[in-house]
Amino acid sequence: MAKPKFIVDREQLEKLAPMLKAPIRRQVFVCTGKSCAAVGAETVKKEFARILEAKGLRQGKESKGRNPLGEILLTECGSIGFCTVGTAVMVYPDGTLYGQVQPEDVAEIVEEHVEKGNVVKRLALMELPPGK
Repeated sequence: MAKPKFIVDREQLEKLAPMLKAPIRRQVFVCTGKSCAAVGAETVKKEFARILEAKGLRQGKESKGRNPLGEILLTECGSIGFCTVGTAVMVYPDGTLYGQVQPEDVAEIVEEHVEKGNVVKRLALMELPPGK
């Protein structure tokens, strides 16, 4: 197996990964693991995608209806640690973990937390302390 080439030229890296130029502020992780999937995680993830794309906030390829200079990354993950009270969602770097998220909760999380920085207390299970 050939060793991968290490790229040091920033311009070349940006061509390969245009997100390097995006002004990303937050990343939203939606758990789609087995337990969360059983309580509708896929629908929650699709609602985040729909709203973030409609607002032009979701970072990604224009050809997929996203904004190359979007401020928000939407990431599907296998587990956040709250699978028994899914669907679990984490907003990073804020460190807020939400549980029991339903599709009808997504608009509030996007508007209040993602856009304004206000934690949605009724859904927040945990707020990690800020880094030192």
